[in-house]
Amino acid sequence: MRRNLLPILMSLVLLSPLAIDIYLPSMPTMAAEFAVSASEVQSTLVLFLFAMGVGQILIGPLADRYGRRPVALFGVLLYGASSLLAAAAIEFHWLQIARVLQGLAACSTSIVVFSAVRDCYSPKEGAKIYSYLNGAICVIPALAPTLGGLLAMQFGWRSTFVFMTLYAILMMLLVGYRLPETRPANTVSTGPLYRWSRYKPVLSNTHFLFYAFACMSAMAAILSYVSYSPVWLIGHLGVSELAFSGLFGLNALVNIVACFAAPVVIRKLGNRPTAILALALLVLSAVFIIAAQAFGPSAGMAAAFAFMLPMMLLCIGFAFLLGPATSMALSAFGERAGTATAMLGFIQMSGASVIAGLVQQTNLTAPYAVALVMGFFSIGLLSMMAISRFDHWHQEQLAAEH
Repeated sequence: MRRNLLPILMSLVLLSPLAIDIYLPSMPTMAAEFAVSASEVQSTLVLFLFAMGVGQILIGPLADRYGRRPVALFGVLLYGASSLLAAAAIEFHWLQIARVLQGLAACSTSIVVFSAVRDCYSPKEGAKIYSYLNGAICVIPALAPTLGGLLAMQFGWRSTFVFMTLYAILMMLLVGYRLPETRPANTVSTGPLYRWSRYKPVLSNTHFLFYAFACMSAMAAILSYVSYSPVWLIGHLGVSELAFSGLFGLNALVNIVACFAAPVVIRKLGNRPTAILALALLVLSAVFIIAAQAFGPSAGMAAAFAFMLPMMLLCIGFAFLLGPATSMALSAFGERAGTATAMLGFIQMSGASVIAGLVQQTNLTAPYAVALVMGFFSIGLLSMMAISRFDHWHQEQLAAEH
């Protein structure tokens, strides 16, 4: 089963990044068509991720109670329906509602994917599998903006959401015929679905919380980068949609290479040292982008590269951090993997969306906004790792392998 499982999980995990990246080049056009501000269009990204995080608290226990397959089927069906709603939206608030529903759908499939990894692989193997899944996720930012730009030029921005509907139909067939049930027999699945005793063992574990916040800080940095990039490059610097897709795709390719290199780095260094390296890269990226804005070019493609090149370090740091941090956060929760995965997703995604949404309310320009998010949280986490009394928060805990 494990041999055939990874390609299915990789296909399912693409639903979330596809919903984020395919319409990025169309954001200025969408703002003009709906007569809304750039920050309001950015809110469609924040709402998607916030719903994806909050939905995990609601849907995570369902994956433990009823199994992975039914939740996956529900998620794919809702994803297709909400994509159609977005494609048909005439008023902006209907687009926002569709994005919330899309976030709930994507969180369903995300829970299934990451729970299935915990179900079927040991913690050591899991870190590698998570990195491969993140590599698959990173393929989408390399390809989707270009695809979305071409679709929008030929058929309008609504065609990007029609494409997501068609992909959901394909996933419905794949899940229906090929996805096995992976829920372990010892999964806690009795009693009320939503009760404090279900979440308490997870939320009272400081080791889990530390690495959940590490994932959140990386996701907040990526979300800030993704949401600000079209506004800064297309709206402020006047870069064309095609050039934007090329620059964004170049950084995504760096991310892909980093994600597939991450298992090698993890094997050489171990989970915790790899996480330290990743956080250091985020700090370095923040320093470089501030320096580029202070001393580099301020217009044209040169300014676009000055913004995007430091983001390569962010992409590498993100790729190196997410696998080890996810694996270490979930390592102690084999008997309640769905609930633990849900809480991790809630903290990571909803927390990141709140941070990005708050930063978008400031007057900071894109480079300084992204640098603030990257630097502040990474420095805080690294500082805690340097203080000995917090060792039990972040030192690796080895769970029994199965």
